[in-house]
Amino acid sequence: MNRESRGWTRRLDARTWFDLGTVLVALIWYAVAWPTLHLTHAVPAAAQPFIAALAAFPVLLVRVNPALGWAISAGSALVIALAIPHQPNNDLPFQVVHVLCVLVLLFAVALRAPGQIVAVSWAATALLFATTMPGEGEAFANAAWGWPIALAALVLFGLLVRWLALSRRQLVRQEEENELERARRAILEEKARIARDLHDVVAHHMSLVVVQAQTAPYRVEGVTPAARAEFESIGATAREALNEIRGMLGVLRSDGQLPEHAPQPKAADVIGLFEGARRAGVRIEWIVEGALDTIPETTGLALFRVVQESLSNASRHAPGAPVKVRIARDAELLLDVDNEPGAAPARTVGNGGHGIAGMQARALAVGGEVTAGPRADGGFRVHARFPLTVPEAAAAVVGAGAVHGEPGR
Repeated sequence: MNRESRGWTRRLDARTWFDLGTVLVALIWYAVAWPTLHLTHAVPAAAQPFIAALAAFPVLLVRVNPALGWAISAGSALVIALAIPHQPNNDLPFQVVHVLCVLVLLFAVALRAPGQIVAVSWAATALLFATTMPGEGEAFANAAWGWPIALAALVLFGLLVRWLALSRRQLVRQEEENELERARRAILEEKARIARDLHDVVAHHMSLVVVQAQTAPYRVEGVTPAARAEFESIGATAREALNEIRGMLGVLRSDGQLPEHAPQPKAADVIGLFEGARRAGVRIEWIVEGALDTIPETTGLALFRVVQESLSNASRHAPGAPVKVRIARDAELLLDVDNEPGAAPARTVGNGGHGIAGMQARALAVGGEVTAGPRADGGFRVHARFPLTVPEAAAAVVGAGAVHGEPGR
């Protein structure tokens, strides 16, 4: 389950619990309002369940449509205050449960409704309470001012909570956009890196073609003028292709970095990776079955990068855990990297990087594939398969499928 699905599930659970709590509160209020209604108002027994329902059940709309719930609750309160006489020993125009229901719904309106509806709801509620609540003389004047002020404080608190929630939501959205931007930047950087690797391999072979075409008339006896012209055409075409590759690489290298002149790693260089990891403190064991010296350069480079990324992931996510690597050359080149659960807590940054996607792009570029995931015992395995002959469409795949960022799972 990805991050978005987990977040949706958490929101669904929260809403479900909130709805269940709202139903429970409504039932409790109803259980209080119905038996006590005859003590506060002169209502026929047959009408008491309906009057009590108007006092308690509008709260059920607190999440779905708080403005509608407030309108029902406040409107019924006004009708009860004007049309139903209360008992001599009761001064309240409607039940306490009804007052609580109106206040809760007004607070919900402040949290969710547009500003105009919030203002109208506050003014109407203040007018309702100020004109119907008991009081005479100075007490009535104080109530006339006190209720609008108290209700204004309630509405302002709701608006403050609403603003804080919106600010948090905007912050989360901004962090997600920043994460997407970092991922896009990582993709572009990895495309440029793969392009440089491809350039170094292809340029080497194209240079050999140019040299062979130019020296063939001098190395081969009996070259006819037509053959000499053909060799010159081959050399010119190879030089043009080499220049186009360099121009394409210049477009991809948009950060002004200089070309890499160091030789690109080969399959046999993975032994150096293993030895370097062991010197760095990684508990690593490796088995190599078959010769690695004659593996094609592009396949060897992909193998080297996948091994490099796998060891980096193992040291990052399972520090101190033993790592076992097996490379087997048969009809195709197979790689397995297994690490046990970490002896120390994993050091992760953010939500992870794009290391697995980068390894898959490397393998796809030479016609192979990479699968990676946790094992049942809590460890992690990377399995890769590389053909020993690189397909002709490998270069096109590199340009279309490379995604990678800072190493990570």
